[in-house]
Amino acid sequence: MISQFFVLSQRGDHIVFRDYRGEVPKGSAEIFFRKVKFWNDDEAEEAPPVFNVDGVNYIHVKVAGLFFVVTTMVNVSPSLLLELLQRIARVTKDYLGVLNEDSLRKNFILVYELLDEVIDFGYPQTTSTEVLKSYIFNEPIMVDAGRLPPLGPAAMFMQGTKRMPGTAVTKSVVANEPGGKKREEIFVDIIERISVTFSSSGYILTSEIDGTIQMKSYLTGNPEIRLALNEDLSIGRTGSSSYDYRSSSSGGAVILDDCNFHESVYLDSFDIDRTLTLIPPDGEFAVMNYRMTQEFKPPFRVTALIEEAGPSRAEVLLKIRADFSANVTANTITVQMPVPSYTMRASFELEAGAVGQTTDFKEGSRRLEWNLKKASANKDHHMYIVHVYALELLTWLNYFHFRHYRLLVVLSTPFVQS
Repeated sequence: MISQFFVLSQRGDHIVFRDYRGEVPKGSAEIFFRKVKFWNDDEAEEAPPVFNVDGVNYIHVKVAGLFFVVTTMVNVSPSLLLELLQRIARVTKDYLGVLNEDSLRKNFILVYELLDEVIDFGYPQTTSTEVLKSYIFNEPIMVDAGRLPPLGPAAMFMQGTKRMPGTAVTKSVVANEPGGKKREEIFVDIIERISVTFSSSGYILTSEIDGTIQMKSYLTGNPEIRLALNEDLSIGRTGSSSYDYRSSSSGGAVILDDCNFHESVYLDSFDIDRTLTLIPPDGEFAVMNYRMTQEFKPPFRVTALIEEAGPSRAEVLLKIRADFSANVTANTITVQMPVPSYTMRASFELEAGAVGQTTDFKEGSRRLEWNLKKASANKDHHMYIVHVYALELLTWLNYFHFRHYRLLVVLSTPFVQS
């Protein structure tokens, strides 16, 4: 099924390479990196996760700045291989503690040992961290996450001392404390991705929350864990579901549109007291994934004003307002605004006294980008984009007139409670 598996750095350097069948010509890694690096397609800004070059199928995912790639000569389900790559990255992080170029290079023997158990002659065997512990004998060489250079959004897992997200646990599941002492720890974190579409006047058109309850366990003896959720939790817009959950009319009710659970979760008492019972496997895993479109107040409100400023240019005023409590601070915020493909260049003006803010015009992807290091509660931030040059101003203005502003607010770090 799988001909090759390899991991490349952002520079295209080989970190891990395994050829299982010897049927793909040599130099496939260089061909892949050159194709991804210089991808040229009018309909796509970046290379798709699956593409074909000279009869070789390349399937890849990018995790923590690294390219995890498999090649195959046969017609295989792309979703299967994409999921396999994600699981290989996850199980590698479970064993190394930190997933980056430095940790892979220092633990290449352990990584190859994992690969020999995960894939046999091109066929996937198992990606369970708990099962693999019986076959892995090399001890990981731990990397100090505090001394690692920032890796863009991945740096959110390495900054701050007030909290430690579950996805940021930088410890190996097989490494013991100094002196051979066993750890008895468990990390639970709730990660939510908020998607909001604003109209040109700043009104909310659609809003959605995709959430995950992440857990990483270091408990020995496989103890039973009980995780209690909100008692006023309902599943389904009508308050009922296949489990016949009861609806609640109280102000603190949480209504989920749908959800799914990890295979280790038992739902015997969930419809009674909203309690999840599970025996956590080793490593990091998602206890529960959920989605909700219940009306909520987004943490940010974005508005934009566009005016004609000449025969071939326009002026844009972007405003972002932080609508959360005063004891909360948002760090590392990125506001992105798409512009037509025929936009030539743009210049920016920030509000007076702006600190920790940067702007950029991404020519390749044709979007305006505004980065804020920190945003305080109930405060407006402005960015004035002057002289946005386009080949055809009328078409440029129509581009925004007939579509809503899909201004993407990206939080690279969670909110910090002060």
